[in-house]
Amino acid sequence: RLPDGDKGTDHLREIFHPKGFTDKDIVALSGAHTVGKCHADRSGFDGKWTEDHLTFSNSYFTEMLAKEYADETTAQGCPQKAHKASGTIMLISDLALLEAPWRETVELYAKDQEAFFKDFTAAWVKLQENGCTGLRDTL
Repeated sequence: RLPDGDKGTDHLREIFHPKGFTDKDIVALSGAHTVGKCHADRSGFDGKWTEDHLTFSNSYFTEMLAKEYADETTAQGCPQKAHKASGTIMLISDLALLEAPWRETVELYAKDQEAFFKDFTAAWVKLQENGCTGLRDTL
C-alpha cells in the first residue's frame, strides 16, 4: 500500500515501519518522485514533482529545498503544494520530509547524489523483496 499524499510523517511511519523500513529508507524511496508525475484521474493529485521528470537524479531533494510552494487544491479536491513558476508540485507527504529528523537525510541527498543512489538502491531492493523468502544472492 502506498501512503496517502495528504498526510505527514506519522502516516509514513505507520505504512513503512511495520514492513521493516527505517526513516532513512522512507526518505530514499520518496526520492523516486524525481521521475514521473501525479495523474488527477488516478490519484486526485496533479503535476510533476521535478522540472526534468524523465531523469532519475537527486533533483527531488534539491528542488524541494530550493523552492517555496503554495497551497492549492486540485479539481478533484486534493490538497497539494505548487511552485507556479516551474509548474512543479509537492504533496503534503513530500514536504513533511523537511521536518526534523528527516530533513538531515533530505539535505544529504540534495548535496550527494551518489549517497542517494546508494541508499535508494538498498531501500528499493528491500521493497522488492519484502515478504519474499528463500531468495538467492546470485542467479
